Amino acid sequence: MKSKLKSAAEAAKIIARLKKQGKRVVFTNGCFDILHVGHVEYLSRARKMGNALVIGLNGDISVRSLKGKGRPVNNEKDRAKVLSALGFVDHIVIFNEDTPEKLIRKLVPDVLVKGADWKNKTVSGVDFIRSRGGKVIFIPFVSGYSTTSILKRIARD
Repeated sequence: MKSKLKSAAEAAKIIARLKKQGKRVVFTNGCFDILHVGHVEYLSRARKMGNALVIGLNGDISVRSLKGKGRPVNNEKDRAKVLSALGFVDHIVIFNEDTPEKLIRKLVPDVLVKGADWKNKTVSGVDFIRSRGGKVIFIPFVSGYSTTSILKRIARD
């Protein structure tokens, strides 16, 4: 299986080329630690918002900072490999900051997609995307699915 993992510089070049071809590039980000149906549905919907989907994948350092001890369950390379298996994912870029702001500014996607749970929160990159004429779209999550709830269920069993 071909990895879709790219450096930020490689992804920026690819995105610039796609945009010159009139393609619409969608960006979303997350930890995607234990991939589940909610993630798959969310990413599939995100891809439908454009011609290419780029995932900013929180690296191990970032996940640990955001989620705490014991996370991630799966390391960044393994998470990238699993995401690479999804046909609707075009490119993956690992970042280690707590937010993808710097990455978004480097990649300059046309559309920023986040889960609906972020709608009334501060979302990194929103002002930048909108200032460049881009769109920000909030997609509802599939109810009942979260990595945290899966881990709690495993711990109970």
